[in-house]
Amino acid sequence: MRIQNAFRAGLIGSLGVGLGLVLMTAVHSLATVLTYIFIALFLSLGLDPAVKWLMSKKFPQWAAILTVVIAVVGGVVAILFTVVPMMVDQIVTLWNTLPKEITSLKTTDWIAFIQKQFGSFIDVNQVITDVGHFFGDPANISKIAGGALAVGVGVANALTGTLVVVILTLYFTASLQTIKNTAYSLVPLSKREKFIEMSEEITGGVGKYVVGQIALAALNGILAFIVLNLIGGKQALLFAFLAFLFALIPLIGTVMSSIIVTLGQLLLADAQVAIIIGIYFLIYMQVEAYVFSPKIMNKAISIPGSIVVIAALAGGTLMGILGALVAIPIAASIVLIIKEVVIPAQNEA
Repeated sequence: MRIQNAFRAGLIGSLGVGLGLVLMTAVHSLATVLTYIFIALFLSLGLDPAVKWLMSKKFPQWAAILTVVIAVVGGVVAILFTVVPMMVDQIVTLWNTLPKEITSLKTTDWIAFIQKQFGSFIDVNQVITDVGHFFGDPANISKIAGGALAVGVGVANALTGTLVVVILTLYFTASLQTIKNTAYSLVPLSKREKFIEMSEEITGGVGKYVVGQIALAALNGILAFIVLNLIGGKQALLFAFLAFLFALIPLIGTVMSSIIVTLGQLLLADAQVAIIIGIYFLIYMQVEAYVFSPKIMNKAISIPGSIVVIAALAGGTLMGILGALVAIPIAASIVLIIKEVVIPAQNEA
């Protein structure tokens, strides 16, 4: 009998381990699909406040959802047919003029200053000459172009993924309340009211966070574009898009975008333009931290600053930029659950 029990226990244990391995393999194989679903659900929570706002203005639910869907589709189409062609044109222009721009750095005052200070350790002018020759050599350009095939495949995959995410986002936005109600029905009736209350608070806070982060990033990109045009900056649209893209990263995104834009203008324009745009970003970061961010994010979920830093670092390490973006609302949700569920349960015990 003992042998039978031991055999049965071993068999069940081995089946459990095998099932776990199968599930882990399946999750690994479906990682890309699961990522698309997660991003789409995250974005749909960001669109949900717009739907609720329209419903508060006496829109029927179907009309509010349809309005938001049309706005999103219209925005995506407008970007594809207006902004993207101009960005591609600026990228091509930048690529064609890059060797000349690099070589011309030798005539600038700030390079002469660096050469004077550090010339005994490194010949800065020679380094600039070698870099310019590298990008100007047709053989090297051919090598880069050969590697561009892999980049092209990556871009195609990114476009396909973006299309899938947009479609899923629209679907989740249209059926978000149905998905919520289905999830709520799986909770025991005795705990359902509290579960619904916390879920609505979490999803509402996440939605406001997504809207706030995108709004701050868009503001950063638009203002950078305006300032670059006013001061005669080069490739304004391209660098404004980079400013928007990096500003999506919590905490350090605006700092990274300011460094990239400033260095880019130092290379392509001149030191004066770089200094002006650098000063602008220093002022903007202060205004964003003390004016824009509190006003835009005041209704979003909030957590202590130390947890924000830890969550962003952990999310960035695990999933890159996307992980850093979503880690903060996830951490805030965990903090809320601990405050509302775990601590009261411990106090009752």
